Amino acid sequence: MTGTTLPLAGRCIGVTRAEAQAGEARQLFEQAGAAVVDLPALVVTPPDDWGPLDDALADLESFHWLLISSSNGAEALDARLRRLGSGLAHRPHGLKIAAVGRKTAARLAELGAPADFVPPDFVADSLIEHFPSSAWGLRLLIPRVQSGGRSVLADAFGEAGARVVEVAAYETRCPQGLPSGAVAALEQGRLDALTFSSAKTVRHTAQMLEAAFGSSWPALLQSHPRRQRPLAIVSIGPQTSRACQKLLGRVDGEAQPHDLAGLVAACSATLSSGRRD
Repeated sequence: MTGTTLPLAGRCIGVTRAEAQAGEARQLFEQAGAAVVDLPALVVTPPDDWGPLDDALADLESFHWLLISSSNGAEALDARLRRLGSGLAHRPHGLKIAAVGRKTAARLAELGAPADFVPPDFVADSLIEHFPSSAWGLRLLIPRVQSGGRSVLADAFGEAGARVVEVAAYETRCPQGLPSGAVAALEQGRLDALTFSSAKTVRHTAQMLEAAFGSSWPALLQSHPRRQRPLAIVSIGPQTSRACQKLLGRVDGEAQPHDLAGLVAACSATLSSGRRD
């Protein structure tokens, strides 16, 4: 495929994922022809307190299902189990795993613990809608981010009669600031789009923009002499889009499906249309 046929050829895209997870997104955007500027918006750390997770893991045999909604959750859970002398690959025989999203399922497979169920759409709501059995009487373990995550899984399965234990397995915090390369790209109007993969990346990016540029930071999202039009804001899914609307004032494109490949496609479509909401 030649450079002129690549959908994002000549475009410069800002990626706001966790620094340790930016590689896959960078690769997909570069394969589409884009130049990528990293704006890491998450730092993955342990939770403040391991106690609730360790208590749940000590009682792992009592659970019927493990519901994992992110690759961070899969990695954190496996790492903690390994410290305790086990691992997801050696979980109790009767414990099934449900995974939200293709990436989460792929990471579980890499860890030797392939998911027993992956919903057709890569959002938590789809897991609830398509769950393969009645939730009544089931005991479910939901490892999640310490703050900022949705409790929709726990709430919905609890209402359906399941006994749900939801515990913090990791935390995602705001980095200390924007990299100098990202600051320069924003100042010079080189970015064509900013992409967001979670509501928390939106929130942290807004915080870092204000710290770097002061109260006038929203002007960076508007037209620039080099770009001639507003910076495109592209989201991976509904929750992230709502955060974009609230904190950035708009969202110009949303991935469908809600994964990195969908994010690249949505970015290409948004920039090709020239539309800004």
